[in-house]
Amino acid sequence: MNAMTLPDALDVIHRQRRDAVVITTMGSARDWQKLEPHPKDFVFMPSSMGQGPPLGLGIALAQPGQRVIVVNGDGCLLMNLGCLVTITAHAPKNFTLIIIDNGVYEVTGNQPTIGAAAKRASGKSVDYFELARASGFEAVYEFDDVEAWRYEQEIMHDDGPVCIVLKTSPRLEDVGARSPGPGPARAQALRAALQ
Repeated sequence: MNAMTLPDALDVIHRQRRDAVVITTMGSARDWQKLEPHPKDFVFMPSSMGQGPPLGLGIALAQPGQRVIVVNGDGCLLMNLGCLVTITAHAPKNFTLIIIDNGVYEVTGNQPTIGAAAKRASGKSVDYFELARASGFEAVYEFDDVEAWRYEQEIMHDDGPVCIVLKTSPRLEDVGARSPGPGPARAQALRAALQ
């Protein structure tokens, strides 16, 4: 079995998003920009690592009829683990967190994250599925195969909060992040799309 690539994982989200707001950060933001744009995309670049889930949570709470999907890397999640318990404390039914687990800080040069097996005394990677479950997520899923992810993708729209861990292979080329332009203008465009 070949490891799932980030572009493959994102393609499933892109095709099955319906009318959801999709917030992408870091590596997912870089590759999301290569897909056909949607008015409810928010490419959170340049971003403060770890702040995508709180941004999505705020939108989900403010607009309970609007599905919000946040695509966040494992490295970003490690910068703000507290967001997991904050999300489950509020428990928005319209919120989905997708964690891209590739074990590296991809956009800064593929350094192993502190959650990767190579950086841990135990030699075992942090289990983001169990971390989400321990933080209070009841709907938690994990995929390392794109066909299985494609087959089960409807779970993105289940009553949430939903957490989905997608295990992907690190990208080895063209890993840098790219800003899509001035943040304030993009935020205003998203705001207009949500009104």
